Amino acid sequence: MFKKVLIANRGEIALRVIRTCREMGIKTVAVYSTADKDSLHVKFADEAVCIGKPQSSDSYLNIPHIMAAAEITNADAIHPGYGFLAENARFAQICGDHGIKFIGPTPDMINAMGDKITAKETMIKAGVPVIPGSDGLLQSLEQAIDLAKNQVGYPVILKATAGGGGKGMRVVWEESEMERAYNTAKAEAAASFKNDGIYMEKFVEEPRHIEIQVAGDRYGTVCHLSERDCSIQRRHQKLVEESPSPFMTPELRQKMGEAAIKAASAINYESVGTIEFLVDKHRNFYFMEMNTRIQVEHCVTEEVINFDLIKEQLKIAMGEKISGRNYEPQMYAIECRINAEDPYNDFRPSPGRINTLHTPGGHGVRVDSHVYAGYVIPPYYDSMIGKLITVARTRDEAIDTMYRALSEYVIEGVKTTIPFHLQLMQNEDFRSGNFNTKFLESFKMK
Repeated sequence: MFKKVLIANRGEIALRVIRTCREMGIKTVAVYSTADKDSLHVKFADEAVCIGKPQSSDSYLNIPHIMAAAEITNADAIHPGYGFLAENARFAQICGDHGIKFIGPTPDMINAMGDKITAKETMIKAGVPVIPGSDGLLQSLEQAIDLAKNQVGYPVILKATAGGGGKGMRVVWEESEMERAYNTAKAEAAASFKNDGIYMEKFVEEPRHIEIQVAGDRYGTVCHLSERDCSIQRRHQKLVEESPSPFMTPELRQKMGEAAIKAASAINYESVGTIEFLVDKHRNFYFMEMNTRIQVEHCVTEEVINFDLIKEQLKIAMGEKISGRNYEPQMYAIECRINAEDPYNDFRPSPGRINTLHTPGGHGVRVDSHVYAGYVIPPYYDSMIGKLITVARTRDEAIDTMYRALSEYVIEGVKTTIPFHLQLMQNEDFRSGNFNTKFLESFKMK
C-alpha cells in the first residue's frame, strides 16, 4: 500500500485522484503553479507544494521541480494524471531511478506505444488490424507521391509520428495537393514536437472513433472493460463521449475487445490504458493508437460498469492482480466536456472569473470539476473546466437526463460550451446515432 501519492497534474483529474486516494487511506500531495494556488485540488490534498510560474514549462512540465516536491514530502508514488508528463517515458524512468513508483506503465511500454511507427509495427506483428499506409517514415516527397498513387490510393492522410491533438496532420485528396500538405505537415510536426517525421495512412472516410478500455497487471493478465464512442470531435479534440457506442454490435464488441487485448498483451502492458480504433461504415476497424494513461473520458466507463478505474490503476501499481474478466456495459452513459470556450465564436477560449456557478444534480448525474464561484480560469492551460456525465438504462434516457442537467448548469462570467451541448442533445442525427468524426463540420449553432 502506498503511504503518500503526489499528483503531478492539476484541475479535475488531480481532484479525482485525491478522492480515490482518500477512500483508500492514502495521503496526497498536490503540486501547483502560481496560477493555480486557489484551485480545489490544492485545497483538498493533504499537502501542497508550489512548483513554479504559470507556464507549463516552468511548473507541470518541470521534472526537477516535481521530483523535488516528491522528495521533500516523502511521497512514495507519483500519479501523472493525463496530459503533461503522463506519457513521458523519461519522467517515468526518473521516478524509478529515485525510488518513487510511477503509477502507470514502464518506460519501455510508454516508448513502445508513444512512437506511432513503432506502435504500428508492433500491432502488425500481434495480428491487430491496422490502416494501410507507409512502412515507416516517409523519406521524401517523391516517395509520398508514389505511395499514394500506386499503393495506398487517394485519399490519404499524413501524420506526425510524435503527434497528437491533430498537430502535424493533413488529408490529401489528390496528387496536386501532396507537395503543400507534405511540407506543411513536416513543418508543423517539427514546431510542435521537435520531430518532423511523418508517415502516411489511407484516409478512412465516414469513420467512427471507438476506443477500448484495457487493464493489465504485472502477472501477464490483460482484460478489456468495453468501449467508448468518441466520434463527436472538433479539430480532432473530443467534445462528447458515450458508452456503449450506438454503432456497436455484440459481434463487433467481441472482435474489438479481443484485438485490444492482443494489442496490450504485445507489450506486456501493466496499468490501465486505452486502445483507440477507427471504424469505417462497414464496421471494419483499424488500430489508431494506444494511450498509456488514464483518459479524460474514463468516467463514462466507470458509470456503465460501476468500476473505479483510478482505484484499479493504483492497485495494479501496488502489485495486485486484476480479475481478468472482460466487462460489458450494463448501463448507458454520456459525457459532455464543459469548456471555457465561446461556441458562437469558433470556440474561442474564454478565461476569466466565474461569478456565478450552479452545478446540476439528481438521479443519474455526475459532475467532475475543480471550479467554483469566484474561481479564476487561467489562460495558460487546457480550457476544460468540468465534465458532466449522465447515466441511465437506455441511451434515450441518458440523453434526456443530459439535456435536463445541462439546462440546470449555470456558469456566469465566462463563455462555455453548454449552449453547444444543449443543441447537440436535441439534434435528431445525434439522437439516432447517425454521426461520425466529421459530424461537427456541418453542425451549425442556432
